[in-house]
Amino acid sequence: MARFRTWVGIALAGALSVSLAGCSSTGGKRAEDARKAAAAQGRAAVNTPRWTFAMITHSGDGDTFWDIVQSGAEQAAVKDNINFLYSHDDEAQQQAQLVDAAVDKKVDGIIVTLAKPDALKAAVARAEKAGIPVITVNSGSEESESFGALTHIGQDETIAGQAVGEELNKRGRKNALCILHEQGNVGHEQRCDGVAKTFHGKVEKLYVNGTNMPDVQSAIGAKLQADKSVDSVVTLGAPYADTAVKAKADAGSKAEVDTFDLNAKVAAELKDGTLGFAVDQQPYLQGYQAVDLLWLYKYNGDVLGGGQPVLTGPQIITKDRAAALAEYTERGTR
Repeated sequence: MARFRTWVGIALAGALSVSLAGCSSTGGKRAEDARKAAAAQGRAAVNTPRWTFAMITHSGDGDTFWDIVQSGAEQAAVKDNINFLYSHDDEAQQQAQLVDAAVDKKVDGIIVTLAKPDALKAAVARAEKAGIPVITVNSGSEESESFGALTHIGQDETIAGQAVGEELNKRGRKNALCILHEQGNVGHEQRCDGVAKTFHGKVEKLYVNGTNMPDVQSAIGAKLQADKSVDSVVTLGAPYADTAVKAKADAGSKAEVDTFDLNAKVAAELKDGTLGFAVDQQPYLQGYQAVDLLWLYKYNGDVLGGGQPVLTGPQIITKDRAAALAEYTERGTR
């Protein structure tokens, strides 16, 4: 069965049009309706041509992180008079086909994630050959330049992992379990490897099926029951943090749960002490900057980064800072 895909187009100056039929990839109808309302009421801040930009990500269904990325991109699109198309697939070959579809559509710019870069290389090269500027976002910082992208926007996953290792050291942790919810995602491997590089204790990787939360909970719980020495569980995405908390309770474990990425649930659990800390890579900024930089390139030939990634993280968020971010997480921008 073909996986769910969606193209979302924003119409400006008081009207909303959809390029390809679909609904929100994540987050539910309320979040989608809110985004559409904001976009429809927005007004372009420029009078440049109405270019069409396509964003193609490796998101699966139900990941709130990508709602935030998409929201930032859509907001920038309103400002920049851009017709914005969004599609996603967590299968790399299917994602590559979506890039090919954007090239065939002759869009004016492409934003793409490179979680599994080898599978995307040919599709990105085809876009370059067609004269379509490409910006990579979120994952693929090491491959971005060699693939011919203008720049990469996101956090360096190794550096982010190292920041986690250092934070665990400060907290006196000795045995960490790093949960990888998407096998083959190079960024996830880099995160866990980064943790191991700076953490003075032991780091063990646990691979789980991220598309099945009951299985994720069961796998983490089983590991915590089997090894009572685990004193820290590090999840690589906000939706998995609460699942790890439940697994911890099931196992009767005293391990601290920490996570990469931020959403409203994570902010609340940081505030009440359920979670130890989170690593924020500012997904709203990733989406917003990607669209804005493509517009700047089309309008003025501007490129940021000087051949290096434009970093949006990492930023360690702890209990004392969570309350200040609550307003932003509730509105879906952090």
